[in-house]
Amino acid sequence: MISTGPDSIEVVLADDHDLVRTGIKALLLAIPGVRVVGEARDGHELLALLTGHLPDVVVTDISMPRLDGLTALARIKAQYPQLPVLVLSMYDTADFIKRAVASGADGYVLKGSSAHELEQALRSVVLTGSYFSAAITQQLLKPTEPEAGQELTERQVEVLTMMARGRSAKEIGFELGLSSKTVDAHRARIMERLGLNDIASLTLYAVRKGLVKP
Repeated sequence: MISTGPDSIEVVLADDHDLVRTGIKALLLAIPGVRVVGEARDGHELLALLTGHLPDVVVTDISMPRLDGLTALARIKAQYPQLPVLVLSMYDTADFIKRAVASGADGYVLKGSSAHELEQALRSVVLTGSYFSAAITQQLLKPTEPEAGQELTERQVEVLTMMARGRSAKEIGFELGLSSKTVDAHRARIMERLGLNDIASLTLYAVRKGLVKP
């Protein structure tokens, strides 16, 4: 049960990058009354922290190893529906923001935001239960883009993901048990289906759909 008000806020912070998490923690601790009472590198660690003591708010990234932020978010909301969760992410596309909200996010802040907005968002989710800036709200109003699995076959998604990670056709073929020519054929069909003409565009597509990290 959340007992403290917006002038005294206990935070559990989750981000898989140590340097990034340290920087975010420093910003949070600069806010009067804020204490970071727990830190996690992935969704499993985040859920484990909450079993012992519930903070006033969880601040979490989306893209984390082992158990990603969206899955952890959904589990948190299933177990602790009254616990506010603020997503702090680098992803600014409508698709990611809508997925976060669908998973139960009470607020969404971009990592490029100012320290002032972070404080505003933190206090708002604790006090009112939500925070979405005008820019984020505009993204939420955009039509939902189809997921990669709706535009491509399962095999094409596998090939695209590996291509976006910089693997060569030979490496992809070896891992998937395909010939290099078959991989090249998949790439050609992927480009045709998506209307894209080069690897850079395919990589950007993969990032936008959450198949790989930027």
